[in-house]
Amino acid sequence: MYTASIVVPCFNEDPTLRASVEKVLEIADESLALEIIIVDDRSSDRSWEIAVALEAEYAQVRVHRHQVNRGKGAALRTGLAEAKGDVVAIHDADLEYDPKDLRKLIALVQRDLADVVYGSRFLSGGEHRVLYFWHSIGNRFLTFLSNMLTDLNLTDMETCYKVFRRSIIQDIQIEEERFGFEPEIVAKVAEKRPRIYEMGISYFGRTYEEGKHIGVRDGFRAIFCILKYSAYRAPWPIQFVFFVPFTLPLGVMGILLTRIFLSLGMASEMSAFLGFAGFALAQRFATVPALFRPGSRSGRLFEWLRYLLVLGAAFFSFLITLAGLNGSGLCYGRSATLGMIAAILVSYFGFRNLVFSSQPRAGAAATVSR
Repeated sequence: MYTASIVVPCFNEDPTLRASVEKVLEIADESLALEIIIVDDRSSDRSWEIAVALEAEYAQVRVHRHQVNRGKGAALRTGLAEAKGDVVAIHDADLEYDPKDLRKLIALVQRDLADVVYGSRFLSGGEHRVLYFWHSIGNRFLTFLSNMLTDLNLTDMETCYKVFRRSIIQDIQIEEERFGFEPEIVAKVAEKRPRIYEMGISYFGRTYEEGKHIGVRDGFRAIFCILKYSAYRAPWPIQFVFFVPFTLPLGVMGILLTRIFLSLGMASEMSAFLGFAGFALAQRFATVPALFRPGSRSGRLFEWLRYLLVLGAAFFSFLITLAGLNGSGLCYGRSATLGMIAAILVSYFGFRNLVFSSQPRAGAAATVSR
């Protein structure tokens, strides 16, 4: 008998939790057994009592509870670790999604056509409640950004409905506590290059008055997570597109620092060195963590040595360009700007090819066991 583990994260969903779980139970049939794992994220309403009652009524239901509220990502991490089925799926307790669609997604893996299946609210499917225009634009933008860096062509990265072979999802370490789970899991699944499918599903969205939890803060966190988990392995032209806007403001800061030191009467070479040092320090703690993978090639000491060598090369390219152009009659500001551009190019290609790995992290399987 094929078994599906359905993880149901829950936070203050007492109006819908029972109906939601009972609808999931209805998709079991002669070819599919269910294991439903409810993870209560320290609800302040009656959700936990309802979950316990469901466990007592149905042998397929198991419940877990966090002692403090930690977020949807944390609840999913707890539930996914407990899953024992052949396939693992995610279902929210708020009745925004129809479990009948979930059965169709599971069938693709059950028939060995796919290893991972996403349910898309933007492909032709069933009924769709008409809600927020800017939410849909935001979802499409986040999906587009994620696709650029993962080289997938999903239409709905932020969807709740996801189905995985258990061997895939339990081989992934989930780090995000809240809704950053969505872009994180897409990026980490993409590393493994399994067979990914997508199907249109129904969507019965809620308004904020009806209990919707996600907000603007989660949208900005999603952008951060897309960069954090995907940018380091993107093709270099795409990665460079993100590197430039991260780095240029820091380069302007370096130029301003140089001018400040010059105005204080410091020698031009020392002013340039201190200005570039400020730029390099800011870059190490802002640009590098967002776009590369510190510590992924070898020990930290050797990484730092390579990093300093690349910075030295970038600094000398800055200094030589500045001195050469300024000496040929170009004004100092333009010379410094062109010197900073040269330094950005040297630092980017040095970071990517000599210092930080752009390859999938250790343990990311090239093939998927079935």
